[in-house]
Amino acid sequence: MKMTPDEFKDIAPYEDREFLEKLSDLTKEPGFEHAVRFIMPNVDFDQFCQQLKSVKSTDEFQMLVMYPFLRKIAESTTSGITISGMENYDKHLSYTIITNHRDIVLDASFLNMVLVDNGLPTTEIAIGDNLLIYDWINDLVRVNKSFIVRRNLGVKEALVAARQLSAYIHFCISTKHDSVWIAQREGRAKDSNDKTQESLIKMLALAGGDSARANIEAVNLLPCAISYEYDPNDYLKAREFLLRRRNPDFKKTQRDDLFSMETGLLGFKGHVHYTLGRCITPQIAGMPAEADRNAVAAEAARLIDHEIHSGYMIYPINYIAYDHINNSTEFAKHYTPEQVQQVSEYINSQLRKVDVADITPEEYDFMLDAVYNMYANPLKNKLVALETEV
Repeated sequence: MKMTPDEFKDIAPYEDREFLEKLSDLTKEPGFEHAVRFIMPNVDFDQFCQQLKSVKSTDEFQMLVMYPFLRKIAESTTSGITISGMENYDKHLSYTIITNHRDIVLDASFLNMVLVDNGLPTTEIAIGDNLLIYDWINDLVRVNKSFIVRRNLGVKEALVAARQLSAYIHFCISTKHDSVWIAQREGRAKDSNDKTQESLIKMLALAGGDSARANIEAVNLLPCAISYEYDPNDYLKAREFLLRRRNPDFKKTQRDDLFSMETGLLGFKGHVHYTLGRCITPQIAGMPAEADRNAVAAEAARLIDHEIHSGYMIYPINYIAYDHINNSTEFAKHYTPEQVQQVSEYINSQLRKVDVADITPEEYDFMLDAVYNMYANPLKNKLVALETEV
């Protein structure tokens, strides 16, 4: 294993020599015990800790602990997880897999699970430090091949952090030969209208020591579309829309983020599908050598969005939501009247969970429209992508 240079020590996953100490510390952490018991109510925690202490490396931790855990989560909260587009993944290359973002924890975790199922190594995972509310969470993600994205910094500090992050991703791809996962934007698209942030591409272009075009070529951007049949957090997103409508300065609390993580982990997601798109390196390589960072970022974002949008798996709920908001029957052949009723009952049952006082009928309709739009937007974007040349 290639040793991580000191310049990345504060953000990189723990190496095997640090791993054992951090894993031992976790077993003594009350917050970690609470989380394990919350997710696995019937666990024998002492026996679980003994199992952890027998693990000797990050790879063993992922295969002996995380993989079985994720398989249990998949069996209890989904109706299946599938992947397509494996022909676009060259096992001899390392990629920056860039996806839309639906779930705080599981987007990258389920992807790693299906990569393992297809005989491929897991990726390193980019995770924002806003989610590392406690020290033990920081340790947990870093024993599990995650690296830290530092956020909410001043202008100078943000530039330093962006250069460090860019250099680390380049180091993973070119030197460690490890693939990485990163979301196409900071935070989840609450309305499921997925768009790549050009600032993310510009960050990736900071390192590499060459032109913006060559630096983006070097990280092998591989778009991947994630399609959840149901989003367990849909009502929490509607709640956030409502609270922000009441107060434009509304900001979520750390507790809100924790509850979103818990809901995403344990809520029912229906079918989950990953579609690996085509690596955009050839198209970026075809750009003029003198293309500046803005032009490269705009083109890369356009290509990523096209691959993600065209790769969505569309479920009956998406067709129903699209026809609902357009007051049409354009896609009626893709669902039954019974499914329309089931979707209506599902969305209303979700909205009944919203714990906001004094919701007016008009505000309820606002949230109802927001949820229908969440489920319609993937189909909207796919229709446009399929009509667009790249």
